[in-house]
Amino acid sequence: MQLLIISHKPCWSSSGSPSGYSTDGGFPAQIEAVSNLFSSTRVAVPVVVHPPGKGESPVKGVGLSVVPLTEPSGVAWRRKLGMPAWLVRNVRTLWCEARKADAIYALIPGDIGLIGLMIGLLQGKPIFARYCGDWRDMKTPYQSFTRWLMERSAGGRNVMLATGGDSAPPSPRFPNVRWIFSTSLWRSDLERCASAASRNNSPLRLINSCRQEPYKRTELVIQSMPLLLRRFPEVTFDIVGDGKSIPALREMADSLGLLARVRFHGHVSQSAVIPLLQKATVFCYPTATEGFPKAVLEALACGLPVVTTPVSVLPLLVQDGVAGVVLQDPSPASIAAAIERCAGNPEVYERMSAAASGIAVRYSLEEWNAEVGRLLAAAWGAQYSVH
Repeated sequence: MQLLIISHKPCWSSSGSPSGYSTDGGFPAQIEAVSNLFSSTRVAVPVVVHPPGKGESPVKGVGLSVVPLTEPSGVAWRRKLGMPAWLVRNVRTLWCEARKADAIYALIPGDIGLIGLMIGLLQGKPIFARYCGDWRDMKTPYQSFTRWLMERSAGGRNVMLATGGDSAPPSPRFPNVRWIFSTSLWRSDLERCASAASRNNSPLRLINSCRQEPYKRTELVIQSMPLLLRRFPEVTFDIVGDGKSIPALREMADSLGLLARVRFHGHVSQSAVIPLLQKATVFCYPTATEGFPKAVLEALACGLPVVTTPVSVLPLLVQDGVAGVVLQDPSPASIAAAIERCAGNPEVYERMSAAASGIAVRYSLEEWNAEVGRLLAAAWGAQYSVH
């Protein structure tokens, strides 16, 4: 059975990759996992001329090849305005690739993934689509339309998955939409993460790893540091990731006299993030919106208690008081108190650290792959049985 994956994830030519292409983030690992379910996989993605320059992973998998699409021009509203012209250049390729495929996997939100979903629906192909953002927090008409389309298309041979998790279903009126967790770590990766040395005698080292945007609220952690200095005079904070908030975060750290204690690492590869997590003490993540944050899973795998918010799947992952603290109303004072609760007592810290590692091992790519396989086999039956 041949699968066509359609995504907006930028890739670039790479001589060291089996497919001839590489990209960054967790995308390559998930694509490799999905490809294990099929006899062959084609991945239709935009190919960029200038890669970001920090970290790359080969796009590879069982019988996998890449279908290069042109790179959309512009960002934000300029990209939206340019999508009709992009579609004229690429729709024939997407349509023909979809015709040849036995099934389609669309990754959304993302304009190209949404186009792939609609092409699959028009051609009557078996589809599975995964919404990778915060399913319960639709901020734009585009996001609301995407959710509407997924809800009304779910069922039969259309498997619609919302990234996240909750005791309540994603869409009570549309029970065929299912939760799915997200990960980029194989079981062996999780085991290596958990092998970090004890941090009991180390200075308090906070860390945050994500796209640094205003809704991540990383500034609250910086603002908590003057309060923490009273108990932890050597406290530091590692901020991993690029984004719009970086200039403001630097300015805030400088204004509070913390620039020597707050380290800005910028965008780094996943392989470089793990050693940073293994050296840290507490993962601080006071986000306002979320899907299923792989960064939190990586932190838990490294035995880090997590201070976070009751957003999406985070309460289920952290389990307030078990593998960290879930803050109902995050503020500098409440974050400082939560960090002290996690790190102030060695026995409590060791218990939370062990619980964090134990939770993470439930979310391996092997488990993710098996869950996706079960859902597809149930929807597609013997005629469309996976490899």
